[in-house]
Amino acid sequence: MKRTINLCIMLSVVVLIACSCNNQDSPKDGKLKSDQVTIATNNAFLNHRDSIPSKKQYDGPLFVLSHDYPTTFKPVINPSWQQALKGKPISEANVFAYMDSLKRYIKPNIIPFFTDNKKWTSAKYGWFNEPWLGTEREAILGAYLGNGNPTNMFSTLHEDESGYALVLYDSTAAYTVGKIWGKTGQKVNLINDAAQFKEGSVIVKFAFSNINYPQWSVMENAQTFSVYDTITTSASKKCGYQMRKVSFFQLDVIVKDSKTSPHTGWVYSTFVYDKDVKGTFWDKMVPLGAMWGDDPNVNSPVSPPYPKLAETVINPKAPFYSKETLGWGGRLSGPNDGAVAQKAVDLSTGKVYKNLPLSSCMSCHSPAQDNFTSFVLPGPFPKQTDTATYVYTPGGPQWKLWFRNNYGNVPFDKGQVAMDYDMVMAFKAVSNYESANPSPKNKALKSNFEAIRTYRRHNTSSRFWH
Repeated sequence: MKRTINLCIMLSVVVLIACSCNNQDSPKDGKLKSDQVTIATNNAFLNHRDSIPSKKQYDGPLFVLSHDYPTTFKPVINPSWQQALKGKPISEANVFAYMDSLKRYIKPNIIPFFTDNKKWTSAKYGWFNEPWLGTEREAILGAYLGNGNPTNMFSTLHEDESGYALVLYDSTAAYTVGKIWGKTGQKVNLINDAAQFKEGSVIVKFAFSNINYPQWSVMENAQTFSVYDTITTSASKKCGYQMRKVSFFQLDVIVKDSKTSPHTGWVYSTFVYDKDVKGTFWDKMVPLGAMWGDDPNVNSPVSPPYPKLAETVINPKAPFYSKETLGWGGRLSGPNDGAVAQKAVDLSTGKVYKNLPLSSCMSCHSPAQDNFTSFVLPGPFPKQTDTATYVYTPGGPQWKLWFRNNYGNVPFDKGQVAMDYDMVMAFKAVSNYESANPSPKNKALKSNFEAIRTYRRHNTSSRFWH
């Protein structure tokens, strides 16, 4: 039997907004004129969508993509985050010192984004962005729709919420982006481990919520920004492209650190907004937790109490809302990451689960490879006719394929090329490149992309596609 669901899944893809207004797709207060002929013809380095605010609506600069990727890199030796461990393995005893060191490391070139945003650009402060996402980026922050949360996913959330994401690669990480895409973005290079990131690579992701205070009480005093987009909310009911407010509420810092994480090569850390912490907005971004593996030897139940994890540590003092969407068995997943399905169906038994934790930061990213042949969640690719989330039996052999500790050069599926846990590159950038360059060879790949996009238009009262 088909079941209607409200589901936020851990994909970094939302391609269109379903607004009830008749003129949703047409309103444009301004039109972007490409500054390079090559951008106009191939979209690889397009800055943002062509729907831009008028000068009356917004008189500041628009987002400019940073894509002059380095062709050399300087090895990162004995970084501060490794020093914070004081020669000991990462654990609950020192993980927050590790996270604090990462936060201090990025601070000088991140803080200006928040304190003087109109003068901040990625390139000015040494950061780089992904190619092929310009048609999805809104024009002001350069953010694109990521995951959202349906009504009542959190005990304090009473309407559909949409998350916006902005990803930044430091110069070490951007060296690998350049190896993949080159100077033109017209060819995907994955030979000779080109997609493998160098040690010390740091990737940062900002996440913003379109539900603000007082509609979402946990966002009280959060720092807000403007985006130019179409999603209506109870506080912003006018349809079409409008200036809309978003709140900064999640910061992810991901570092390639094989010394600390020899099994996967990566440490994922997540900071979340806590309104009750004293100090600046930066002080209020507190650790939710970190993970450096998916604990493949811990077969967690689907609901608490959970057995102790060895490769995830969650901050017991993190705000309650941020822990309502932790992943399978309490594995790390932030409030913007959507690791909980409000309804899911076991393919083998037909059992229906409510609020099933079914992912984690690393499990979602693990299928990143050249051909998108496995879904990001522990289940098959959805069919276009599906109205429920069908999963393999929780904790069973097929389910646990998503919770292996593969190193970044080990593909999820045999015969594929691993892309070192970079799902946004594998799914979004490569997906958009393939869409712009159709060929018989990528027909199956495009079919998988389209199946997900169609599936996300499920029958729900939501005003956006999860």
